[in-house]
Amino acid sequence: MKSAYELAMEKLSKQNPQPAGRLTDAQKKQLAEIDSLYQSKIAEKELFLNPKIEQARFQGDAAAVASLEKQLRDEKQSLREEMEGKKEKVRHGLA
Repeated sequence: MKSAYELAMEKLSKQNPQPAGRLTDAQKKQLAEIDSLYQSKIAEKELFLNPKIEQARFQGDAAAVASLEKQLRDEKQSLREEMEGKKEKVRHGLA
């Protein structure tokens, strides 16, 4: 009789037949390119919004500072999630 763990692992392997082995060199290269692309997109957002945040601080506008910081956090989080989605596709051979 199989344990619950063994049954769960069988079910997972049927859903994802791709072996959980090592990444190919091509996959590693794609992952590195995705990292580079999204790090540059994040840096671009920071370069755009950080001066606005500093200007709002200088003017003493706490509401604007909070709003801009939230915008930056949200955009960075969105980009990170998008990046991880693309990386998962590469890892599973879907891209």
